Amino acid sequence: MAASEWQRRIARAEELAAQYTFAAEILRFYAIIARFQESAYGELGGLLERWDTAAGDAASGLGPFAWPLPSQLTEGFDPFLSLVKQHGPEPLRDTARELQEAGGDSHVQLLVNFWNGTDTGTSLPSPENFFARAFLQPYAVGIRSRSSVSPSGPTRYVCPFCRRKPGLGVLRPMGDGGQRSLVCSFCLAEWEFRRIVCPACGEENHAKLPVCTAEELKHIRVEACDTCRSYIKTVDMTKSGRAEPTVDEIASIPLDLWAQKQGYEKLQSNLMQF
Repeated sequence: MAASEWQRRIARAEELAAQYTFAAEILRFYAIIARFQESAYGELGGLLERWDTAAGDAASGLGPFAWPLPSQLTEGFDPFLSLVKQHGPEPLRDTARELQEAGGDSHVQLLVNFWNGTDTGTSLPSPENFFARAFLQPYAVGIRSRSSVSPSGPTRYVCPFCRRKPGLGVLRPMGDGGQRSLVCSFCLAEWEFRRIVCPACGEENHAKLPVCTAEELKHIRVEACDTCRSYIKTVDMTKSGRAEPTVDEIASIPLDLWAQKQGYEKLQSNLMQF
């Protein structure tokens, strides 16, 4: 992933923060996190080169995220906690303070657990998962961008690279309509997915897959499932070519509130815990 992609997300967050007062605070905080991630991504060269060498081992029949988390990566975690403690919303500031007080061993355990996927069995947000996901995401993006794993094949309900749940959907222009993709909640991979299928349970009955939009957010759809009572939000690029899907999804907080009021549970919370 080129650094310019981080920059586009930052610019879009700042643009939407000025446009949507209801999401301004969280979008400004996201922009701070994205700047940290951009900087971290730019500093990963040596670690990613070592991963390239390791991935070439003939013994590797494993996916790219089966490799252990490099110990050098955890050294930057304390400065990240300080950043959140200074700029984050109060619940995250409190958690950052607690994590700093707990010390380095707890940091390593938190990051290793998240990397190994041992604490990601729920879609419910938690402050600890925010810190692990936000801090490790640049490394995950780097690993995924170097992986030879192909996302082709049958319908995939989890990311073909890191096996995490999708965080959102995207409709991209194709012919006279749109091609649906899912975007990973961790490594930001994007892969094609059938348009009329629930990405949580596989329901295919159109009548059980309601879609909702709002007047102020016409390019974002809530795609729900009455079978499993889950939902995911999809950014429709055929209606807004300026959208940055991960950012526009974060900005559409009113749609989350509406869906949850209807009794649906989000398939996977986004980076900002919504």
